[in-house]
Amino acid sequence: MPLKDLPLDAQPREKLLARGAGALSDAELLALLLRTGIKGKGVLQMAHELLQLKTSAGDNIDGFDGIAGLLHASADDLKRVKGLGPAKRAELVAVLELARRALAQQLKARTVFATPDAVKQYLQLQLAAKGHEVFAVLFLDVQNRLLAMEELFRGTLTQTSVYPREVVLRALHHQAAAVVLGHNHPSGTVQPSRADEALTQTLKTALALIDVRVLDHVIVAPGEAMSMAERGLL
Repeated sequence: MPLKDLPLDAQPREKLLARGAGALSDAELLALLLRTGIKGKGVLQMAHELLQLKTSAGDNIDGFDGIAGLLHASADDLKRVKGLGPAKRAELVAVLELARRALAQQLKARTVFATPDAVKQYLQLQLAAKGHEVFAVLFLDVQNRLLAMEELFRGTLTQTSVYPREVVLRALHHQAAAVVLGHNHPSGTVQPSRADEALTQTLKTALALIDVRVLDHVIVAPGEAMSMAERGLL
């Protein structure tokens, strides 16, 4: 049913203005962004399809539904929704990027990196949707507040080359008291490999020489994250 044929108090725009954005379902909020549907498919139906979107990571389809999944959707993922043209895709990607940045800014503004869960949330936002492997470092001050996050190395889907000397130099540059290591597994599994464990110990030893602690090493994938600190692997 077209939005204009709904009762006035059920139309998303009027409902939002009268009762606030919190009164709208996820699909209704998306329908407001999309504005129109296509022949044979109303805008609310299109919004529901978007909420069932499966995100892709490289050649692997690793899906999780709803707003969380949509936050990690790329422009290519959105192409799979019939009727979503370039203009609508661009608008959605822009809104989703703003949402990711706002969430990341909120996390960065607070002293939230004292727990593995807080770190996992932050790295999920930053790395989980990438289709290639990225190794990143969070540089923290003595109160575990974020000084900077840097993506230091990129690799293939299966491996990445990480140079301890570069990590040490960047820690000195930021005058960090501690770091959290993080990387993504585009394959979808967050289980650490022997190479991941060995790299963690190598970096822990190198950074200890300059009195910088390694608090954690987090591996993320779409919809999942694993903390080595929680697993007792540090």
